[in-house]
Amino acid sequence: MSFADLGLSDKVLQAVSAAGYTEPTPIQAQAIPHVLARRDVLGIAQTGTGKTAAFTLPMLTMLETGRARARMPRTLILEPTRELAAQVEENFERYGTNHKLNVALIIGGVSFADQDAKLTRGTDVLIATPGRLLDHFERGKLLLTGVELLVIDEADRMLDMGFIPDIERIVKMVPFTRQTLFFSATMPPEIERLADMFLHNPQRVEVARPASTATTIEQRLVATGAEGHEKRKVLRQLIRSASELQNGIIFCNRKRDVAQLQRSLTSHGFNAAALHGDMDQRARMAALDGFRSGEVPLLVASDVAARGLDIPAVSHVFNFDVPHHPEDYVHRIGRTGRAGRSGAAFTLASRADERSLSAIESLIGRPIEWLDGDLASLPDDAEGDEPRRRRGTRRAKGSERGAEKGSERPSERTSERSSESRSRGGRRAASDRGRGEETRRESIREPEPVSPAREPARSAPERSRSERRPPRRDEDDDTPVGLGSHVPAFLLKPTGFGKSK
Repeated sequence: MSFADLGLSDKVLQAVSAAGYTEPTPIQAQAIPHVLARRDVLGIAQTGTGKTAAFTLPMLTMLETGRARARMPRTLILEPTRELAAQVEENFERYGTNHKLNVALIIGGVSFADQDAKLTRGTDVLIATPGRLLDHFERGKLLLTGVELLVIDEADRMLDMGFIPDIERIVKMVPFTRQTLFFSATMPPEIERLADMFLHNPQRVEVARPASTATTIEQRLVATGAEGHEKRKVLRQLIRSASELQNGIIFCNRKRDVAQLQRSLTSHGFNAAALHGDMDQRARMAALDGFRSGEVPLLVASDVAARGLDIPAVSHVFNFDVPHHPEDYVHRIGRTGRAGRSGAAFTLASRADERSLSAIESLIGRPIEWLDGDLASLPDDAEGDEPRRRRGTRRAKGSERGAEKGSERPSERTSERSSESRSRGGRRAASDRGRGEETRRESIREPEPVSPAREPARSAPERSRSERRPPRRDEDDDTPVGLGSHVPAFLLKPTGFGKSK
């Protein structure tokens, strides 16, 4: 079967031929006729099978008639990441060379003013990430009532990134009579529920078992400890010993590990770039462009690069961390072995990853072979937990010894001395508190004598406060107060106030 048998227009066929493609992939051959027939499509296929062209090519044919209006896009394509959205835009530029269509890319990290200018001119194809799309809508810069075709791409990735509430909100903004294309590499129950909600009598196109891996990828597990230093050393050995290594993507679970591993590889003489979600858009695109052009052979990335990125010449994938979700493993290794090419995927695993490995093997339906020995070949303390336990034990023992010696913090000692100095005459009163008023009064009348030689030293502020404080007067004290019992005669003389005239 050729592209000419799918019902595409002549302009599209010329662009496809100029790009060097002659035969459609299975997902393209099955999905394109249904899209041209204006039916809803549920497409399920593993990564690297050409899902993007399966909706890009028929959309170009359908958009040859009609006209775009300001702020009212004719078609809407939702992507989970900026890189995927930019890649879809590249597909429209490649296959739409013979069309005069306005394509707008609405993603984060780009000026609002530039994007607003594109929307004002009128947009035939709007490619957007959910967050930035809603930002434009809430500002009153966008209307979705003219959308004729809605594409939800990488739906399972949308689910993982928490975009489903935004997707549900956006779907309510577009017309009910729209055509919807729903593509995903995996079909967990949540995605099936969304498909039933968004699609109307869809045509299901499934060219491979959900969550299956390509047969052209050689998969191997590598046993290693959990400590970062040891894992980085094993990774460097793998890269140096890998046969026919042209370039490779190294996946980490956490963003901070991406930056740390990239610096480590660079310090050991490797040419590597980093890519993760906390980088600004310009740096992310620069890293991708350098990797695609071959200028940078190694790309250390988070899962932001695991979904849908079309880099056909990736020869190796290294999983520095075993992914927490088994579906992510399928997407990660799907960056290699694309379009019928062969590839290799190595996953570094420690004993802490046994449960995750079992989930991955259960998902893909077959075991993954070990490269050189399995987890049983690791020493008992390979995971680095034993040194931590020993250090924690030493700290605990040190705390116990300090407690036995009666050790205390300096602030506690100072506070205790200050309290003692402020209550020299009332120590027994404090200890007898609660025994009754009579006992407290007695303890105040008979304070415990304190020798000046044993009196704790007081700081200057405490000494000044105590000196300013008037002395406590006991009940039996005969010291006169004021004038005492002697009253001058002039104070006893009648003043005459209060007499009637």
